[in-house]
Amino acid sequence: MRQTQLPYLQTNESFEEKQLSSQSFTTFEFELFDRIIPKIPVNARFKQNVETVAGSKCSGNAPNQLWAPYGLFVDGDQTIVIADWGNDRIVQWKMGDTNGQVVAGGNYRGSRLNQLNDPTDVLIDKETDSLIICDYRNRRIVRWSRRSGTKQGEILIGNVDCWGLAMDDQRYLYVSDYRKNEVRRYQLGEKNGTVVAGGNGEGAGLNQLNSPTYLFVDRDQAVYVSDKSNNRVMKWNKGATEGIVVAGGQGHGNALTQLFCPNGLFVNTLGTLYVADSTNHRVMRWLKGAKHGTVIMGENGTGEETNQFGYLIGLSFDHRGNIYVADTSNHHVERFSIE
Repeated sequence: MRQTQLPYLQTNESFEEKQLSSQSFTTFEFELFDRIIPKIPVNARFKQNVETVAGSKCSGNAPNQLWAPYGLFVDGDQTIVIADWGNDRIVQWKMGDTNGQVVAGGNYRGSRLNQLNDPTDVLIDKETDSLIICDYRNRRIVRWSRRSGTKQGEILIGNVDCWGLAMDDQRYLYVSDYRKNEVRRYQLGEKNGTVVAGGNGEGAGLNQLNSPTYLFVDRDQAVYVSDKSNNRVMKWNKGATEGIVVAGGQGHGNALTQLFCPNGLFVNTLGTLYVADSTNHRVMRWLKGAKHGTVIMGENGTGEETNQFGYLIGLSFDHRGNIYVADTSNHHVERFSIE
C-alpha cells in the first residue's frame, strides 16, 4: 500500500473597496482565459458549514474517492478538475455528481505518456479544450486533450521540477520550479521560457524564492507566488527584478501577521489575496496593502469535523465567489459558499 507523505513542503479599506463591498458578488470584472474572476466584497462572509463536493473522508481509488488531492481548477460551469496526487491521475467532478471521472493518468504511476507520477496541479485551456498538468515526479508539463477517447498526453515542457501552474489572458503559461526556486513564463510550444520570479538561488531575499508552490497571474501579468519555505506570498510585477511581500514573511507561526507553509492562492480583481495557510489548517484573506490577514475559515484546529481542516493545499473560486479547498489529509474537496 502506498503511504501518503505530505510535502511540508484590522485593515483600512480604500474608497474603491468600500464602494465594492456594497455591490453584489455576482458582478464580474473580467475573464482570464475563459475563467471568470469574480468581484468579491472585501467584507464577504462564507458559510462555515462545509459541503464536500469531491471525494470522501477515506482515501482510495474508487470513482467516489480521492487520495491526497493537491491543486484544483474550477471551470465556469463549476466543473472541478483535481490533481489526485496519491492516485497519479486527474479527476473531473461535475456539479452535483457523486462520482468523478478520470480524465488523465490513472494507469498506475509511471513515466509513459498514458501515466502520471505525483501530479501537483492542473488547469483547463479552453482554447485547445485540453488539460495542462504538472507531472511533478516525472519532471514535466504534459497536455491531455479533453476530447472523448483520449488515451495519453503529450509533453509540453521537460526537465522541470514543476509544482504550480497558471495561464494569463494572452495564454502564456507560468510554471513554478520547486527545486530551482523560480517561476518561468512560456509561450505554448516554447521549451526554455523566461524567468519572471526568483531565479537567484534559494533564499529569503526579495529577489529570491525558497520552494515556490502555487501561482496566480492577474490581468497585468503580475505573478503571485506561494513562497512556501519562506512562509510568505510574493508579488512580482511584470518585468520586476524583485518581488513584494504581500502576506506573511514574519517567520512561521499562527499570528495574523504570519503564514506557515502557504500553498493554493487566489487574488480577486481588487488585489485581495486568499491563501491556504496549510500548516495552520486555515484559509486567510489579506487585503491589498494590509500588514496582517484575517482568518475566514479554519479557526477550530485540525481534524475531520465539518468545521475543521486537515492539511490544505489547493484553493480556488467559482464564478459566484464560492471557495473550494483541497483538504489533502482528509482526501476530499470542500466548498464554502459565500453568504
